[in-house]
Amino acid sequence: MSDYTIRRARLADASAVDALTQAAYAKWVPIIGRKPMPMLADYTKAVVDHRIDMVEIEGRLAALAELDLRPDHLLIVNLAVHPEYQGRGFGKMLLGHAESVAREAGHTEMRLYTNKLMAVNIALYQRHGYAIDREEAIATGGAAIYMSKRLPA
Repeated sequence: MSDYTIRRARLADASAVDALTQAAYAKWVPIIGRKPMPMLADYTKAVVDHRIDMVEIEGRLAALAELDLRPDHLLIVNLAVHPEYQGRGFGKMLLGHAESVAREAGHTEMRLYTNKLMAVNIALYQRHGYAIDREEAIATGGAAIYMSKRLPA
């Protein structure tokens, strides 16, 4: 993994967050038959409502984690890596980063959800200790997989 920095997204970063998310999820459109939910999000609102931590390499946005601190857990809303940087460990690094954020907030549970057809993502999360809690039909077709991980107290 190259030298990188992590910083919090600001309102001025909303369009860059959206552009990275569009690029990261584009490969899933033909697989699931529609745009995944992160591609439809309003990142101007998300930057204000959630914590979005951006990974930059030489001033270029390479990856991001959109996190929502809930009262009893941390929800990973979006974990996205630009296609040029996929396969370099940024997903794993961001999962660890999210766990650090959860611990700092006093949380011992992580949660996330993904599309059932995104098997590669599900396998990544399982390799990092996430378990499937349930499967739920999506109104637009298909199914969502809800996953969680307990952190040591």
